[in-house]
Amino acid sequence: MGKKAERTRKLIREEAYRLFAEKGFKEVTMTDVCEKTGLSRGGLYRHYSSTSEIFSEILSQEYAIDGRMEKKESAEDILKEMLDAIKHEIMDKELSLSLAIYEFANLGNENLFIRINENAKKRWMSLINYGMEKGEFKKVDGERVTDLILYYYQGLRMWSRVIPFEQDIAEHYAETVRELLLENR
Repeated sequence: MGKKAERTRKLIREEAYRLFAEKGFKEVTMTDVCEKTGLSRGGLYRHYSSTSEIFSEILSQEYAIDGRMEKKESAEDILKEMLDAIKHEIMDKELSLSLAIYEFANLGNENLFIRINENAKKRWMSLINYGMEKGEFKKVDGERVTDLILYYYQGLRMWSRVIPFEQDIAEHYAETVRELLLENR
């Protein structure tokens, strides 16, 4: 795929993300995406065949850390950047996909969510193991800590849609994760 095509696909995902966050999954149409991106129907369909395909790709995007670990970057630095991104997501309820995710899951897309959850678990487990191997993280039960990190975050994201959180809630999450993993906390 060429650079222009990838830029167009990225634009589509970014604008569709906003639509899904605003309207939920069921209410977004390909026409909405065309209007938001300025693409013709043919231009949009050249890249994606449906809103389901766009949404699936949005949900499948991951925070890439493997390359950073291969470069031997600091586990604490990687953790800090991940937590900063998570805090932003928790506080930005306007960009929450919670409603859209539940609608999409109820349309028979459970396998996608199982795969996304498994990938997130693998990503956190690999970071935790990497941090322990480097001596930057405490020795912990990686699986239990991963579950706590993931499901604490997912609960906050879901509830941020309906409960106005102050910034300290997101900071409490990040501090809890730091206390679980980092020495001298």
